[in-house]
Amino acid sequence: MNFSSVIVIILFMIELTSKQRKFLEKSAQPMSPMVLIGGAGVTVEQIKQIQTVIKTHELIKVKFNEFKDEKRELAKEIEEQTASTLVRIIGNVAVFYKEAEKPADRKYAKGLLKA
Repeated sequence: MNFSSVIVIILFMIELTSKQRKFLEKSAQPMSPMVLIGGAGVTVEQIKQIQTVIKTHELIKVKFNEFKDEKRELAKEIEEQTASTLVRIIGNVAVFYKEAEKPADRKYAKGLLKA
């Protein structure tokens, strides 16, 4: 990753308040994990899959079936590589949020503004 891509990633990651995190956690509670991290760890293919899924859904869960001891480091890596925001890690599941590019596709914007 070169310097310019790091700058772009930082610009798209957002800081969430505790109320916004709670709103997103509550919204993610009934969801099932959409991506599983297995024995191969976080691969390029999984990053691409996460980018595709989060682009469509905005809020996703990623479950760590393996690498449970390294989940915090791997979640940070996912956050950086997908330009998303790590909402919280609950057990072996990480919740990520990335606002949709088009305002019409944003499902959580109103709730985040109220929080």
